[in-house]
Amino acid sequence: MKRRDFIKMSLLGATGLAVIKGTEVMGYEGKWVDKKLTNIIYTRKNPGRWAKKAGSHAPVIEVKGRKVKVETKHPMSEGHFIVRHTLVLKDGTVLGAKTFTYKDKPISEYTLPEGYKGKIVATSFCNLHDFWLSEMII
Repeated sequence: MKRRDFIKMSLLGATGLAVIKGTEVMGYEGKWVDKKLTNIIYTRKNPGRWAKKAGSHAPVIEVKGRKVKVETKHPMSEGHFIVRHTLVLKDGTVLGAKTFTYKDKPISEYTLPEGYKGKIVATSFCNLHDFWLSEMII
């Protein structure tokens, strides 16, 4: 299997975890911590083995009206880069995703459904430091 195909399959699996667990994952920051997932999904509050990496790996969410900007403040190099962002609504709907190369800036933008209120979850996947999640209630 080619590296790119492996990364795609890994991301599909990780996104599947969010969809399968539904609202449980949406409460991950403080309400739900499954010991089986603490080494799979990382957050600023639960960086696991990557405690020194949270600032440059947890996605930052910015909302202005219906526009959502997701940024991972991570330097990009051929050997170490952010592979993908995904934005998920509280019901598990994937609003969108963006895949990056090491040449890109890890910034993605999405448009919320008209009148949407509730939780949004942004994910960021680093090729070396795993799957990161940030959430916001709007």
